[in-house]
Amino acid sequence: MSSSKISTPKKNSLATILEIAEGLNAIDLAIPMSNLACPEKLIDLVGKYMRLGNNDYSPVEGVAKLRDQIIALVNKQNKTSLNPNTDITITAGQAQAMTTAISTFIKEGDEVIVFEPVQETYAPFIELNGGRPIFVNLKLPDFRIDWEEVKKLVTSKTRMIIINNPQNPIGRIFSVEDLDQLKRMTNGTRIVILSNEVFDNIVFDGAKFNSLASVPDLAAKSLIVSSFGPAFNITGWGIGYIFGPEKLMVEFRKIQQFQGFSVNTPAQHALAEFLEDGPDFDAICATYHAKRDLFIKALNGSQFDFVPTQSTFYQILNYSKISDESDVEFASKLIIEHGVATVPFSAFQHEKTKHQLIRICFAKPDEVLLEAAEKLKNLPAKS
Repeated sequence: MSSSKISTPKKNSLATILEIAEGLNAIDLAIPMSNLACPEKLIDLVGKYMRLGNNDYSPVEGVAKLRDQIIALVNKQNKTSLNPNTDITITAGQAQAMTTAISTFIKEGDEVIVFEPVQETYAPFIELNGGRPIFVNLKLPDFRIDWEEVKKLVTSKTRMIIINNPQNPIGRIFSVEDLDQLKRMTNGTRIVILSNEVFDNIVFDGAKFNSLASVPDLAAKSLIVSSFGPAFNITGWGIGYIFGPEKLMVEFRKIQQFQGFSVNTPAQHALAEFLEDGPDFDAICATYHAKRDLFIKALNGSQFDFVPTQSTFYQILNYSKISDESDVEFASKLIIEHGVATVPFSAFQHEKTKHQLIRICFAKPDEVLLEAAEKLKNLPAKS
């Protein structure tokens, strides 16, 4: 039997942890999804549009009124003048948008710079298309980018740079200086920048989010991916979007027509009408902000070290005062001995590291967060 074109292991550490957690019915702070409720109005609108007969295939570029609403938001937030007819495509979630963009621009021999820690979906698709991922580790303890290191990795084979802004799973937001460095580094090159900005509306402590779309020189060479999944708690709907200059979007749609083809039609119509009322993103952000604060306050006095995350609904915890075990061993023990499921940090890196870090998801009911924090708080310091 021939092997696949993707050189990833059969099962990564995240899959292993989730399997253990399910078997032991542990408190789940691992699965990267929100347990919060989807707005009732949005649910009702999906039913409305299904009953109205919007159950057939949608256009490959997406339902027009949804594209209109999203581009209106993007243009307002970034002072841009993107065209909803040519500069945006609705996709079957952010992961499909990212992988289709990779398929569009990466061919045999191309190199793609990827910042780690990062979601595991990017590298396999780079390899599947004959490309080579070039990994750059963000520098602890503050996960900064060493731009001098990055510049040395850019070669004539570099075709794409993939960023997450805010960075999933660490919640780091690209600074104005970061964007300036990225702009300088890519000026005069053929490099396409692919930016996942799915947590752009979930930013804490007065931090400022700066989209690549807000920097003209970067916007001209960037495809930006986002989704309302985290904000409206509809990650299971499989709807995302990608926007950027027409010259890039034309190429993206050539692949989209085969990889994505049609995206959930009634849900697109429902989202379009829901967006007409101008959802309160500040309130949504405040909800997650409160949950982050609740959890870290409940952990005060524990042996964990942490810096409160700037964004996302994830928090990184350092357990080096508790154990010398690897992150997979420690996460496994948390499940088996203490009934709390977390994710080892190595799940977001392509090589084994000695970082003693785990990730938790705080998009959970308050009582779940408090119960889990109580168990984690009682872990003793290593002897």
